[in-house]
Amino acid sequence: MKQDIELSIVLPCLNEELTVGTCVQKAIGFLKKNKIKGEVIVADNGSTDLSVKIAQKAGAKVAHVEQKGYGSALRGGFEAAQGKFIIMADADDSYDLVNLMPFVEKLREGYDLVMGNRFKGGIKKGAMPWHHRYIGNPVLSFLGKLFFKTPANDFHCGLRGFTKSAIEKIDLQTTGMELASEIVIKASILKMKVCEAPTTLSPDGRDRSPHLRSFRDGWRHLRFLLIYSPTWLFFYPGIFFVVTGGIWSIALFFGPVNLGFRYIDFHTFIAIGTILYIGLNLLSFAVITRIYAFKISLLPQPPRFYSLFRYINLEKGLVAGFFLIGVGFYLITKSLLLSSSFAQIGFDSSVRLVFGGSLALSSGAQIVLTSFVLSMLGLEISTAK
Repeated sequence: MKQDIELSIVLPCLNEELTVGTCVQKAIGFLKKNKIKGEVIVADNGSTDLSVKIAQKAGAKVAHVEQKGYGSALRGGFEAAQGKFIIMADADDSYDLVNLMPFVEKLREGYDLVMGNRFKGGIKKGAMPWHHRYIGNPVLSFLGKLFFKTPANDFHCGLRGFTKSAIEKIDLQTTGMELASEIVIKASILKMKVCEAPTTLSPDGRDRSPHLRSFRDGWRHLRFLLIYSPTWLFFYPGIFFVVTGGIWSIALFFGPVNLGFRYIDFHTFIAIGTILYIGLNLLSFAVITRIYAFKISLLPQPPRFYSLFRYINLEKGLVAGFFLIGVGFYLITKSLLLSSSFAQIGFDSSVRLVFGGSLALSSGAQIVLTSFVLSMLGLEISTAK
């Protein structure tokens, strides 16, 4: 029977008694009109109104999902779905459930994920707040495309289709609104076939405010993008800052440098040292977030630098960090012992010793702390036998 069902339409629901019946009727009508063997599943997330009874009366199967959250409800609905293909939409009557054939056709062609695009299909007046339409969605979709090279131009469209096998391979982990981003990001990382289909968005039929909270859920999406962001966003800039800042910091520690058109001295040393430290923080952030995402299964594949931990372990990180801390203490102590007054050894020399020592201290501490954090994440970083 499972193989006979081609399409499952999944609708997450939380107190949608005014609209869930209409959505189910439209979805069932679509299946009958196009002679598609399918089912409509309402993934109820603990409704306290008549949503469940109305959905069942309209002809839907109800999957009861106890864990709270938009993502949790959808994951429960996907698990209950028996179709080869799945199309998800909201139960607020804002998406066009009558015209789903563009999604079905693309799935039949072999695409793993078909994203709806409301900006191409049309957004009716009052269907989307202006700050979502002109700021939130465009900015987050732009960052998503930049980071993950996906053809999806509407990252947060709630109407999308995918194969059952693809969603199982994606192995969803999130429980909230960020699940919308997780689907697109993991499909891109796993190099799945992704395309778009235009769809229209209408004002929802609720008599209350939506569950979506603009700032809270927008930040959760942005945070999710940053955790998944490609290595070059943090790792490569960090390498550039560390190498550039390190070379110039060493040169300026020993004295002013003549560039031909001007001298640069301890003021530049302070600025370039700051760039070095920022680069070190970028590298730490890049490594920690990527490893964290992999360890909790948000990232389906280990990052490319993961193999380096066979050669770089906690002990080596501590040795490098404490070495820099020792250098920092030495330089600062030297500046204090040379004279009771910095002015007697020269202001430029004292600045170099004190700032150079402080930079070494802070860099060493950063390396030590990062080594401990990576160790606490449970990395198997012992040297390969």
